[in-house]
Amino acid sequence: MAVKIKISLNENLYLRDPQATDLGQNLIRQSILLFDEVGFERFNFKELAKRMQSTEASVYRYFANKNVLLIYLVSWHQEFVSYLIDINSHNVSDPQEKLKIVINTLVYPSRSNISVDYVDAKILHRVVIYQGVKAYRSERVDSQNKQGFFLDYKNLTAKISAVIREVAPDFPYPNTLASSLFEMVNDNIYFANHLPRLTDISVSEENYDEVEKMLNFFAFSVLKQ
Repeated sequence: MAVKIKISLNENLYLRDPQATDLGQNLIRQSILLFDEVGFERFNFKELAKRMQSTEASVYRYFANKNVLLIYLVSWHQEFVSYLIDINSHNVSDPQEKLKIVINTLVYPSRSNISVDYVDAKILHRVVIYQGVKAYRSERVDSQNKQGFFLDYKNLTAKISAVIREVAPDFPYPNTLASSLFEMVNDNIYFANHLPRLTDISVSEENYDEVEKMLNFFAFSVLKQ
């Protein structure tokens, strides 16, 4: 059952908060579905407005362009994962068990019983896997970074990094490992589906257990050094 939660994001990401109105929530819902269906390159506001049964001008009242909209959705996912990590690791004191929970949450964010009416967490995760890298690997990344567009990714990385430091206080690369774990989930699911010679794992639509096993192997092997 969906619960009423609101993910707070940097106000610079939108012109009007889409979570605050029914139209904006429908924009989020339909943009996730459209990105999933056609990808970033073919995505456009005209088609999005059509699916919303609204006007293109109404979309532009919320977002300046599709790149910022994609950043918004990726940031929403990252903030949601961060929220789930807090919920899933609540009252867990053992650092190693906490890191395993973090990894499981990165791999399976849509398995939580926490949900939002206008966000299909499973489809959004797939959008992040297939399109997410385009949010910050662009010629505008430096100027967007100055506006705080990627704070949610940085905050998620900092949260994972803190758990890594609990496991191994002297480990010299906690932020590197933290961001790498997030990217490894996306990269290896994508590779397994499309470029299988670039990975050693296999996945199915509903089963990413080999990804979780691989991440645990890498993380704990590195931290034992």
